[in-house]
Amino acid sequence: MKKETQISYEYFKNSSELNDIERRLFERAKEARENAYAPYSQFLVGCSILLENGEIYSGNNQENAAYPSGLCAERTALFWVSANFPNLKIKKIFVVGGPKEFHEKNPPIPPCGACRQSLMEYETKQSENIDLYFSSMNEEVVKVHAIKDLLPFYFDATFL
Repeated sequence: MKKETQISYEYFKNSSELNDIERRLFERAKEARENAYAPYSQFLVGCSILLENGEIYSGNNQENAAYPSGLCAERTALFWVSANFPNLKIKKIFVVGGPKEFHEKNPPIPPCGACRQSLMEYETKQSENIDLYFSSMNEEVVKVHAIKDLLPFYFDATFL
């Protein structure tokens, strides 16, 4: 039996098409990206997270010479938010990434597989979808309305 799955997403040609809160998240993720520690890959990523109380927190990728001891921007921000605000729901996450040397043709950069799984854990924990936006410095943006849209065959506690 063959089955198919589809995802729906929104595409924004540039950040001017975003609403006010989305633009704030985009700008915070861009700022976080500038402070990334990526001396080995030269691939900088920033992430911003909007909590249900309206506060925005951010993180960036942190590399380490003893690869894989570093951590992606999404998990840096996510784990900090969870450690400090364990009972607040995450409403939106914005990721901006790309090579240190900006190229016009860089497409929107989605979270890696490990980050998708980590993000999925929190979406499952809060029993509420999280809007996820991803972009590169060229300001094209993709928005999905749930982490599970990027990880349809996710693993969660129901398998344990």
